[in-house]
Amino acid sequence: MKNILFLLALSILLFGCAKKKPATDYMKEAKLGIEQKKIPETIKTYETLVNEFPNDSLAPEALYQLGTIYQNKMVPNLNETQSLEKAVTVFRSVFDRYPDFKQAQISLFMVGFIQANELKKYQDATAAYNLFLQKYPKSDMAPAAREEVNNMGLTPEQIISKKEISKDNGKQSGL
Repeated sequence: MKNILFLLALSILLFGCAKKKPATDYMKEAKLGIEQKKIPETIKTYETLVNEFPNDSLAPEALYQLGTIYQNKMVPNLNETQSLEKAVTVFRSVFDRYPDFKQAQISLFMVGFIQANELKKYQDATAAYNLFLQKYPKSDMAPAAREEVNNMGLTPEQIISKKEISKDNGKQSGL
C-alpha cells in the first residue's frame, strides 16, 4: 500500500512539475496548423497560448489570429452566423484585453464592420464604430468608420443616390 501511495505521489510530482511549452512553440504550432488546414487543432493551440500565457507578447497576436479564423468562416461545423458572431467576440476581446496591441484598433474596427456588413446588427455596429472614433480619431481608418456610421443600413444603391444628391446640392450652393 505504501508503494502505491509513493508511486502516486511521485507521478503527481513529476506531472505537476512538467514544463509547459513556451508561447513561441504554440505560435509555431498554430501557424503550421493553418498551413495544413487543421483548423480545430489550430484554434485549440491559439486558445491554449492565450490561456496559459495571457501576459506574453504573443497572446494578443494569437487572439487576433483566432478572430481572423472565425471571420473567414474556416471552422468546420460552425455556420456562417455563428462564426461571425464568434469573430466579433474575439476581436472585441483583443481590443478589451490588449488595448496597446498594434492590432487593437483594427480589431475594434472589425467588430463594427462585421456587425454592420455581415450580421446586419446596425445598432451594435454604430456603437462599435463610435467607440472606435472616440479612441482613435486620427486613425487612417477613422474616415471609413465615419462613412460606415453615416451610411449604416443603406443599400449600395441608396449610398450612391445619397452621394449624388449631396454632390448636386454642393453644385447648387456654389461649392
